[in-house]
Amino acid sequence: MKAWISSTLVAIVVLGSATAVQAKSLSRIIAEMGLSPADFNVLSAASDAMLAGSVPRVGEESVWVNDETGSKGTIRVRDVRDNCVHLQHFIQPEGAEQSREIRTRRCRDAGGNWILTP
Repeated sequence: MKAWISSTLVAIVVLGSATAVQAKSLSRIIAEMGLSPADFNVLSAASDAMLAGSVPRVGEESVWVNDETGSKGTIRVRDVRDNCVHLQHFIQPEGAEQSREIRTRRCRDAGGNWILTP
Protein backbone atom coordinates (compact mmCIF):
# COMPACT_ATOMS: atom_id res chain seq x y z
CA MET A 1 0.00 0.00 0.00
CA LYS A 2 2.84 2.41 0.88
CA ALA A 3 4.56 1.65 -2.43
CA TRP A 4 1.34 2.38 -4.34
CA ILE A 5 0.87 5.72 -2.55
CA SER A 6 4.52 6.68 -3.16
CA SER A 7 4.23 5.78 -6.86
CA THR A 8 1.03 7.79 -7.16
CA LEU A 9 2.61 10.84 -5.50
CA VAL A 10 5.65 10.63 -7.77
CA ALA A 11 3.38 10.42 -10.83
CA ILE A 12 1.38 13.46 -9.69
CA VAL A 13 4.55 15.48 -9.13
CA VAL A 14 5.99 14.51 -12.53
CA LEU A 15 2.74 15.29 -14.35
CA GLY A 16 2.41 18.57 -12.49
CA SER A 17 5.94 19.54 -13.49
CA ALA A 18 5.28 18.69 -17.13
CA THR A 19 2.17 20.88 -17.11
CA ALA A 20 4.12 23.76 -15.60
CA VAL A 21 6.77 23.50 -18.32
CA GLN A 22 4.13 23.45 -21.06
CA ALA A 23 2.44 26.51 -19.58
CA LYS A 24 5.58 28.67 -20.04
CA SER A 25 4.84 31.41 -22.54
CA LEU A 26 6.77 31.83 -25.76
CA SER A 27 7.92 35.29 -24.69
CA ARG A 28 9.31 33.83 -21.46
CA ILE A 29 11.19 31.10 -23.36
CA ILE A 30 12.64 33.71 -25.75
CA ALA A 31 13.80 35.89 -22.85
CA GLU A 32 15.42 32.91 -21.10
CA MET A 33 17.38 32.14 -24.28
CA GLY A 34 18.81 35.66 -24.18
CA LEU A 35 16.99 36.91 -27.26
CA SER A 36 15.14 40.21 -27.46
CA PRO A 37 11.70 40.43 -29.09
CA ALA A 38 13.44 42.07 -32.07
CA ASP A 39 15.83 39.09 -32.32
CA PHE A 40 12.86 36.73 -32.33
CA ASN A 41 11.24 38.76 -35.12
CA VAL A 42 14.39 38.41 -37.27
CA LEU A 43 14.56 34.67 -36.49
CA SER A 44 10.87 34.27 -37.39
CA ALA A 45 11.31 36.17 -40.67
CA ALA A 46 14.22 33.87 -41.60
CA SER A 47 12.09 30.81 -40.77
CA ASP A 48 9.19 32.18 -42.80
CA ALA A 49 11.49 32.80 -45.78
CA MET A 50 12.72 29.18 -45.62
CA LEU A 51 9.17 27.91 -45.75
CA ALA A 52 7.90 30.28 -48.45
CA GLY A 53 7.20 28.61 -51.76
CA SER A 54 8.07 24.94 -51.76
CA VAL A 55 8.47 22.38 -48.99
CA PRO A 56 11.99 22.70 -47.57
CA ARG A 57 14.50 19.88 -47.87
CA VAL A 58 16.26 18.14 -44.98
CA GLY A 59 19.64 19.79 -44.39
CA GLU A 60 18.62 23.13 -45.89
CA GLU A 61 19.96 26.05 -43.83
CA SER A 62 19.34 29.75 -43.40
CA VAL A 63 21.47 32.26 -41.49
CA TRP A 64 20.06 35.32 -39.73
CA VAL A 65 21.64 38.33 -38.02
CA ASN A 66 20.02 41.16 -36.11
CA ASP A 67 22.30 44.11 -36.95
CA GLU A 68 20.71 46.18 -34.17
CA THR A 69 21.55 43.78 -31.32
CA GLY A 70 24.34 41.61 -32.71
CA SER A 71 22.42 38.39 -32.07
CA LYS A 72 22.66 35.79 -34.82
CA GLY A 73 21.80 32.24 -35.67
CA THR A 74 21.40 29.41 -38.13
CA ILE A 75 18.22 27.50 -38.88
CA ARG A 76 18.49 23.96 -40.24
CA VAL A 77 15.70 21.72 -41.54
CA ARG A 78 16.09 18.61 -39.42
CA ASP A 79 13.13 16.58 -40.66
CA VAL A 80 10.05 16.83 -42.87
CA ARG A 81 7.15 14.56 -41.96
CA ASP A 82 3.54 14.67 -43.06
CA ASN A 83 2.60 18.37 -43.07
CA CYS A 84 5.27 19.34 -40.54
CA VAL A 85 8.82 20.65 -40.72
CA HIS A 86 11.15 20.16 -37.75
CA LEU A 87 13.64 23.00 -37.45
CA GLN A 88 16.86 23.09 -35.48
CA HIS A 89 17.98 26.57 -34.39
CA PHE A 90 21.52 27.43 -33.36
CA ILE A 91 21.20 30.80 -31.64
CA GLN A 92 23.96 33.06 -30.40
CA PRO A 93 22.49 35.97 -28.45
CA GLU A 94 24.50 39.19 -28.35
CA GLY A 95 27.28 38.85 -25.79
CA ALA A 96 27.08 35.05 -25.55
CA GLU A 97 30.27 33.12 -26.21
CA GLN A 98 28.55 29.94 -27.38
CA SER A 99 25.47 29.20 -29.41
CA ARG A 100 22.40 27.54 -27.94
CA GLU A 101 20.26 24.95 -29.66
CA ILE A 102 16.49 24.87 -29.70
CA ARG A 103 14.12 22.85 -31.85
CA THR A 104 10.77 23.93 -33.20
CA ARG A 105 8.11 22.44 -35.39
CA ARG A 106 5.87 24.15 -37.89
CA CYS A 107 2.92 22.43 -39.49
CA ARG A 108 0.80 23.48 -42.44
CA ASP A 109 -2.79 24.36 -41.71
CA ALA A 110 -5.69 23.88 -44.14
CA GLY A 111 -4.91 27.24 -45.74
CA GLY A 112 -1.29 26.29 -46.45
CA ASN A 113 0.17 28.50 -43.71
CA TRP A 114 3.07 27.23 -41.59
CA ILE A 115 2.03 27.42 -37.92
CA LEU A 116 4.40 27.08 -34.97
CA THR A 117 3.17 24.00 -33.09
CA PRO A 118 4.19 22.23 -29.86
